[in-house]
Amino acid sequence: MTDLPHAHRIRRACQTEPLADSVTLGYDARFLRRRVLDTATGASFLADLPETTSLDAGDAFELDDGRLIGVIAAQEPLIEVRGDLARLAWHIGNRHTPCRIEADRLLIRQDHVLAGMLTGLGAAIREVVEPFTPEGGAYGPGRTLGHDHGPDHAHPHVHHHASHTHDEEPEEDEGDPEVVR
Repeated sequence: MTDLPHAHRIRRACQTEPLADSVTLGYDARFLRRRVLDTATGASFLADLPETTSLDAGDAFELDDGRLIGVIAAQEPLIEVRGDLARLAWHIGNRHTPCRIEADRLLIRQDHVLAGMLTGLGAAIREVVEPFTPEGGAYGPGRTLGHDHGPDHAHPHVHHHASHTHDEEPEEDEGDPEVVR
């Protein structure tokens, strides 16, 4: 694996610079820190980023030798949602579901439970296969991962010790001596 070219940097919205190659990644695969990726021409490289990063279509991996490998969003099975978009988008967002918002439709990943809920709310839905590039969230580009909005968004942290003391020896799991409870 050490013989592979390495990418330690991402160039955002790199659509005007010449690309040496491209890599097609689905929504989940575009959230990465360290992974070997295969390009459209069959070459491989190691993405070894300083932190887990959410990539957008049009971004590029910058290899150590300066070559750029463009990111293409893969075709994925989605649900197209039409109807009272403001109301439907509110219900989708209330469930913290990634969503692409367009003027006349919403796109979400296939989920039969959400499809049933949306149909019950009067939405017209149909299955489609398209690239999935959802909105990034109110607190910056990328994905929304729970409630934490970064290191400057302080909340008190409470750690309860009611169920144990630190003087106790950890108990071994009877089924596996390597597992500590």
